[in-house]
Amino acid sequence: MTQPSTGKRLVQYALHYKKIIILALVMLTFAVAAELTGPFIAKKMIDDHMMGIQSPWVEVTNKDDSAVTYNDRYYKREDYISQEDTLGEREMEIIQVGRSFYTTEKHLTFTGEASISGNTLTISSGERAETYQVDKLNQKELLAFYQPEISPIILLLSLYVGLLFIAAIFQYGKSLLLQKAANRIIQKMRTDVFEHIQRVPITYFDNRPAGKIVSRVTNDTEAIRELYVKVLASFFTSGIYMTGIFVALFFLHVKLALITMLLIPIIFIWIIVYRKMASKYNHLIRTRVSDINGMINESIQGMTIIRAFRRKKETLNEFEALNEEHFTYQNKLLSLNSLTSHNLVAVLRNIAFVVLIWYFGGQSISGSGIISVGLLYAFVDYLNRLFQPVTDIVNQLAQLEQARVSSERVFQLLDEKGEEVEVKEIPRYEGNVKFDDVSFSYNGENDVLKNISFEARKGETVALVGHTGSGKSSIINLLFRYYDINRGKITIDDNDITKLPRQQLRQHMGIVLQDPFLFTGTIESNVSLENQEITKEKVHKALQDVGAEKFIKQLPNQYEEPVLEKGSTLSSGERQLISFARALAYDPAILILDEATANIDTETEAMIQKALNIVKKGRTTFIIAHRLSTIREADQILVLDHGEIVERGSHEQLLNQKGKYYQMYQLQTGKNTVQVG
Repeated sequence: MTQPSTGKRLVQYALHYKKIIILALVMLTFAVAAELTGPFIAKKMIDDHMMGIQSPWVEVTNKDDSAVTYNDRYYKREDYISQEDTLGEREMEIIQVGRSFYTTEKHLTFTGEASISGNTLTISSGERAETYQVDKLNQKELLAFYQPEISPIILLLSLYVGLLFIAAIFQYGKSLLLQKAANRIIQKMRTDVFEHIQRVPITYFDNRPAGKIVSRVTNDTEAIRELYVKVLASFFTSGIYMTGIFVALFFLHVKLALITMLLIPIIFIWIIVYRKMASKYNHLIRTRVSDINGMINESIQGMTIIRAFRRKKETLNEFEALNEEHFTYQNKLLSLNSLTSHNLVAVLRNIAFVVLIWYFGGQSISGSGIISVGLLYAFVDYLNRLFQPVTDIVNQLAQLEQARVSSERVFQLLDEKGEEVEVKEIPRYEGNVKFDDVSFSYNGENDVLKNISFEARKGETVALVGHTGSGKSSIINLLFRYYDINRGKITIDDNDITKLPRQQLRQHMGIVLQDPFLFTGTIESNVSLENQEITKEKVHKALQDVGAEKFIKQLPNQYEEPVLEKGSTLSSGERQLISFARALAYDPAILILDEATANIDTETEAMIQKALNIVKKGRTTFIIAHRLSTIREADQILVLDHGEIVERGSHEQLLNQKGKYYQMYQLQTGKNTVQVG
């Protein structure tokens, strides 16, 4: 089945919290609308009130708040005249020339270049010119004409401040909701990734360092979080902001608004070109981050070996090589961003202002249109505002591409075929295990197990011995279905294990490894693994059965003693005892001991052997052992060599055969003799 594109899958995750996102976008729309009314308010203040006194004035006989006293007469702006006003005989206009204002009783029929000579005003435009008799207004008279405009200006300023306050509230709400949604999305994504890691086959981890997988769960998902918090928020904000600005520009001037819309295809083309150029570097950068994480994880795990074999310098050189590659690619991407993004915005802004000056300047020179100061101010203001979202979009392209690459890596992990988790309980096994002519290969070419056939009955102990690489652990891997067989058949109680879901299959199986793994927590939690069905009493009983109580009683917190990562504060023998107790607490029908006594001292081994003789009753037990002394009591010993069973029988039977087992036993007892002597 073909998976949706990365973009669609990111949208699908976002749709889980669509209500929050939609509410945030609604708040953003209100915030932008409130904020973008500013230039319109400023235009009205400039054209209608600050420059409004240059409108025609009409003499009235009544005095009110809108009337102005001049030369012992009352005058009112023509657009303020109401039906209640009684008009006089005179009219006049106010004209600004330079920094001075003049009145004339003659109507100005056109606009153009103005010049003053005494009390004569000359207006000229091309070959056309007219003269007017004017009187100069002093400061007191000029302020009187502005007096009726103060209240409307204050009202408009208050409205503007109020809208800015409302916009700030909505912007705060928008940011809060978008970040909340982004955090929820990433929380779900990280949970999905971590859950999926629990379900992918063991083969997935064979050739992948843990650090690289950790990088996908942490670093890559964090980059995606930045996508939702910053990138998409910036794109949404910028998109709505630019839409609002273009709507406002069309209200102001249709032709210039159409010209400014040429920015949209330019930005769109730039996004396509940039993504193509930056994709290569981002893929390399994210890969190097994974490599660095993998090496750090490996170095920490192997720190004792690095120091013991004096590999510090070589390890540092390997790390520095990766770090240098990461630095190089980061610098190349940084150069690409610096060379293009800010320069692009600057060029577009300058071109837009050149067009604006050319258009308005051309109209003024030709006299083809009257351009108000307020209109010019509003258009320049909106044009300046337009480039802020353009800058935001361009500046977020790098983050967008990084997040896209990280998304691909995360979804690549999620696309790995996982095992179905089946929580349905099945009856406890009797414990009859049978391998019937089983062959297996890890790589599909070279068989590591060849025609393996044996049967382990309920309650029996079967030991697997042989040189390293003979196939002992592979048999256990197949029994647990970490891998599936190539040929043959494995049954438990006559049930083919390939017909059972893996989780169900392992319900009644337990394992103790040579190198026990303990989780951060307490001794008690490491035995129960937080399984609610395993009571404290059961945990304590399991620890007592394996003989761990002796060292636990000496600890300050006893069963609640904290355990650090991998149980680093405990000895290998103590860790192994806890691992045994864990297996026993789960009461498995089939118990596997994978060289479980290899790393413990003789005294601890004796305690475990004593405990096992009690607890293995009623269980089928498989023991992988190098110490042949630990498997003397086994019901059946299988000797493997190059993936084949070459000998089988009890300890005494195999010694009497004087074959491979006999040679191995003699070799080990001979070593013991040398050590004692």
